[in-house]
Amino acid sequence: MSTLTAARPQHSTRHDSTSQSLGTPQGRLVSRPLALVFLSEFCALTSFYLMLSVTPMYAAAAGAGTTGAGLVTGVLLLGTVAAELAAPILMRRFGYWAMLLTGAVLLGVPALALLFGGSLAVIVAVSVVRGFGFGLCTVMTGALTAALLPPERRGEGLGLFGIVATAPGIVALPAGVWLAGHLGMATVIGLTAASALLPLAAFPLLSGGAGRRPATTRPGAGQPDGLLSGLRRPGQLQPFLIFAASTVAGGVVVSFLPLAAGVSGNVAAAGLLAQALTATLSRWWAGRRGDRSGHAGLLIPALAIASSGMVAMIWLAAPAAVVAGMCLFGIGFGICQNATFALMIERMPPAGAGTASALWNLAYDAGYGAGPVAFGLVVSHTGYPAAFAFTAVLMLAAMPLARRERPMVPPPPAYYDPQGR
Repeated sequence: MSTLTAARPQHSTRHDSTSQSLGTPQGRLVSRPLALVFLSEFCALTSFYLMLSVTPMYAAAAGAGTTGAGLVTGVLLLGTVAAELAAPILMRRFGYWAMLLTGAVLLGVPALALLFGGSLAVIVAVSVVRGFGFGLCTVMTGALTAALLPPERRGEGLGLFGIVATAPGIVALPAGVWLAGHLGMATVIGLTAASALLPLAAFPLLSGGAGRRPATTRPGAGQPDGLLSGLRRPGQLQPFLIFAASTVAGGVVVSFLPLAAGVSGNVAAAGLLAQALTATLSRWWAGRRGDRSGHAGLLIPALAIASSGMVAMIWLAAPAAVVAGMCLFGIGFGICQNATFALMIERMPPAGAGTASALWNLAYDAGYGAGPVAFGLVVSHTGYPAAFAFTAVLMLAAMPLARRERPMVPPPPAYYDPQGR
């Protein structure tokens, strides 16, 4: 009997006997297939971040200028959003595991084309395909994580997933730039492809080393929703909008803190590092807390803390205020990340984990893309302190939605075996 079956709740005799026969302790957090999902997420994000800043540099060096450099990042995110929109259809047709493997291939293999040509057309085409592969990976890893976690520890598990997802951005983003400058573009391309494809080598471990690939059947009873029908389900729209409001601010911080007048490069780097670390830790804490007291009650504190961090950015000339503000924003942003994802998963039927993951990732990418565009238009008229304050007000505008949030009793989780038995 496979160890792929997640631990099940105590109210079902059939589920209990199945879990016992698998030898899996009730409530075990990380199973072998979930470890593979975590590895896949870590490798996909490492591949993504290694090239994120290097690809625009490559395009500019090839003569595309700043316009071409911006274009390759834009089409990368366009491919990601396209994958998130298509994910529910693809999951329904092919299943989670097959799409996770497909995403890894699309993320890794096209990067090798850059070894043979650096024209803008090639770079743009590679970026679109890699963006689509990355979008598939993020949606599938989120959905599989939610489905493989024991329901009574889902929030904690999503927090752990958040730690796995955050680490590559801290390390791989600056490493890609350093490697390109010291060892050359070919080294970065090779590592980008290898990191994306590494989980494929680990996949036979799911069958105990026998080499049997997991089935790609649908991971839940019933049919998964499309994005629009999923968003219309009770309790989905509010956390979607709340999270989108916070990701707008996240995109603003990453894009404009290093450019803000009065902020040195060292202070900006320290602030961004502080934001990344506090978001990682608070996301894990929010998962544990939400499992015990409910995730909906964390939304108001999350918005209040994050917006106070943005208000602190009014004092850009004071390094302590900048770093403290980024710590506060990171804490609130991390809590909001975990609470909204947990709520969206809870409020979907068992077959809807993939749709919830796609919606959450769509809110993330849409906010990260729209925030800097709007901020860039505002800051030219108001200056940086006022623009950061306006961003704080935008987050507070989501507070009425958070106040209307009430804990909802999720449906009993259905028995789920990713091998489809």
